[in-house]
Amino acid sequence: MWETIWGFLTAVPLWELALILFSKIIEVTISTMRIILISKGYRKPGTILSFFEIILWVFIASRVIMGIAEFPMKGIVYSIGFAVGVYIGSLLENRLAMGKILIHVISDNDAANMIMKVLRDSGHGVTSVDAHGKDSERTVLMVFANRKNKQCIIDLIEKTSDKAFIVANEVNIVHGGYVSPWRRIAK
Repeated sequence: MWETIWGFLTAVPLWELALILFSKIIEVTISTMRIILISKGYRKPGTILSFFEIILWVFIASRVIMGIAEFPMKGIVYSIGFAVGVYIGSLLENRLAMGKILIHVISDNDAANMIMKVLRDSGHGVTSVDAHGKDSERTVLMVFANRKNKQCIIDLIEKTSDKAFIVANEVNIVHGGYVSPWRRIAK
């Protein structure tokens, strides 16, 4: 029985399995980035990535399909590469943090004024709206920013008021108004 298992695991050379695994990881990472770029409106970079994605796919898939009946380990490694590629692609996209966000902050009026001052002093545009909460008057702050700045902005808000209610949403279209043009890196 152990000989059968060992034979199954070693029927394909290790270098070939490693080639399939790492190539598939790269291909699916590119695919994940392509989908995210196109969905955010970055069509040209997405199109360029699709060219490299399909070249890799053709060569990897043909390598796996040829002889999969004799060597099913190729299919297993191919599947593992796919899963790892999706994970790495999502990590990479999160790290690049492309796109815009809208952060809503709901707070009592005094805290909202302090938050507004801190955010504006840090170079962020803030719009305020008077609101009526369940128990008291509130202020809603709206901050449009690059997604890369999200954590920096949230940290500033939380340092200023730990009771502020914060909601962040990705935005597809922004036209006019003020969005800080430079990207900050959270410290």
